Amino acid sequence: MTVKIYIPRDAAALALGAEKVATAMAEAIAARGLDAMIVRNGSRGMHWLEPLVEVATAAGRVAYGPVKARDVASLLDAGLLSGAAHPLCLGKTEEIPFLKQQTRLTFARCGLIDPLSLDDYRAHGGLRGLEKAVAMQPQAIVAEVTESGLRGRGGAGFPTGIKWKTVLETAGAQKYIVCNADEGDSGTFADRMIMEGDPFVLIEGMAIAGVATGATKGYVYTRSEYPHAIAAMTQAIEIARAAGVLGQSVLGSAHAFDMEVRTGAGAYVCGEETSLLNSLEGKRGLVRAKPPLPAHKGLFDCPTVINNVISLASVPVILDKGAAFYRDFGMGRSRGTIPLQIAGNIKHGGLYETAFGLTLGEIVDEIGGGTASGRPVKAVQVGGPLGAYFPRALFDTPFDYEAFAAKDGLIGHAGIVVFDDTADMLKQARFAMEFCAVESCGKCTPCRIGSMRGVEVADNIAAGIEPEKNRELLADLCNTMKFGSLCALGGFTPYPVMSAMTHFPEDFSPAPAVDAAE
Repeated sequence: MTVKIYIPRDAAALALGAEKVATAMAEAIAARGLDAMIVRNGSRGMHWLEPLVEVATAAGRVAYGPVKARDVASLLDAGLLSGAAHPLCLGKTEEIPFLKQQTRLTFARCGLIDPLSLDDYRAHGGLRGLEKAVAMQPQAIVAEVTESGLRGRGGAGFPTGIKWKTVLETAGAQKYIVCNADEGDSGTFADRMIMEGDPFVLIEGMAIAGVATGATKGYVYTRSEYPHAIAAMTQAIEIARAAGVLGQSVLGSAHAFDMEVRTGAGAYVCGEETSLLNSLEGKRGLVRAKPPLPAHKGLFDCPTVINNVISLASVPVILDKGAAFYRDFGMGRSRGTIPLQIAGNIKHGGLYETAFGLTLGEIVDEIGGGTASGRPVKAVQVGGPLGAYFPRALFDTPFDYEAFAAKDGLIGHAGIVVFDDTADMLKQARFAMEFCAVESCGKCTPCRIGSMRGVEVADNIAAGIEPEKNRELLADLCNTMKFGSLCALGGFTPYPVMSAMTHFPEDFSPAPAVDAAE
């Protein structure tokens, strides 16, 4: 019986040498005449163990890692094909604590299957949600998604069902489903992992959205920095179309839905939905004033659902297992699971899917294992470059939309970036303003000009020029940007700046220069 050896083709694994490992393994298998085949899967999300090599045995999959090309010979000599002991052996993959303690709903298949095998996808529960959806009335599908409590996983946390209901009830000869895969936040990679490791779940989610709202065309808008995700999604769409999952008759039903991938040119602001729509139409990525809402007049002035990758990829399990099943996970108004992306100065960085409700301290200290440097944690930024910096004093905050908002923070796309005690929070505040200045679309004055002035004021504080006056000026600038900006780029930039000033005031009071003559 041919033994399957799994070696990831996920971008994170490739960055750590997975392609060299796969090549060395293929050559060794051929040279030794072994009855084995290599499956290029997605990542399990344990990035400190990549490249993670797994072998399928009668007792389950056994993991080895991190593996380098030079380790292949010794692994095969030790009995890799039977899951034998080796210094790199981690035991059964599913028993690794980081993986075992997760609640994987959206990422249930990621790293487990061949991403481009529709048969493998079906064998692990794929398409069951879509099969149910095509037999339901659109209103019933929307009701199921609404009752599940699913909210936008891209950052805003807006209820997904309400968006769908609005588009369903808005008249239009043509409607669209747009997937926002422009994952630009620092420390985020969940969207990429889904597109590379389980692309059919996104296709299925978008098809369900189309059936639910009457949309017949979908677009995945992603970034040029994701070549592997673009290739995987494009190929998966072709496979799905050939198999009748997409096209004029979705799974043989009366519903039509097709989709394609479009690549952006690298503007962070195109993660904002109206700027994304302008870019998708071939225009400059400028933010649109609202109203009208995209649900009424979106892509090409047609009713449009815009959801994030993880939002859409979470829909199939809701349709398959029911709204109540999904809603049972989480806390408060934050229902279901959230894929935490743990990055920065952290010992165990990677993706960890769990129900809402863990505290920030549990995530950083217990799951992440503390800093990679071994130094104390000073700050954790949640929600990308526009997220607030939380000190250890706020580590009891549960991971929940409302709980974070109550502490002047935001969950965003659930990127978690850890900093140790060597971080200079004044420099981090300056970076936030500089980032906004560089990435601003330029349409509104508070964002365009306020961010540039913010950089100058931060530099004055660092230089010791009237620090008290400039701290007040920086706070005033933040207030203007927060309430005067047209979109979240300028509106949320004050979060990292003000949180840094509030929680780390010592970094905003530089020590006076010492006279060299003294």
